[in-house]
Amino acid sequence: MPYQARHLPQAPTRAAVDALPGTTLLEFGTPWCGHCQRAQPLIENALAAWPLVAHLKVEDGPGQRLGRSFGVKLWPTLIALRDGREVARCVRPQQAQEIHDAIALAIAQAGVGDGAA
Repeated sequence: MPYQARHLPQAPTRAAVDALPGTTLLEFGTPWCGHCQRAQPLIENALAAWPLVAHLKVEDGPGQRLGRSFGVKLWPTLIALRDGREVARCVRPQQAQEIHDAIALAIAQAGVGDGAA
């Protein structure tokens, strides 16, 4: 699943996220957030190297339980998951390499280094 330009119409539940198989990049933010908009090319660039990594883009804000359950305070917050477990986090990334490294760390948790999710 490549880079997703749009937020999900409805956020998944925490239980659904915890049950995700493989490697996932979970992105929290909003469409109107300037920091989020500036990070989009970085996220897209980083994900281009990992075509099998799922990307879930979740709109966050007051009353949004999923973001609170992950302790999200600033946007964008990117969380690299391996089998539903947080492995790495990037808050307001400034370079695609930060995101790439987080994804690589999540993949390495499974002992897979060839880009497989």
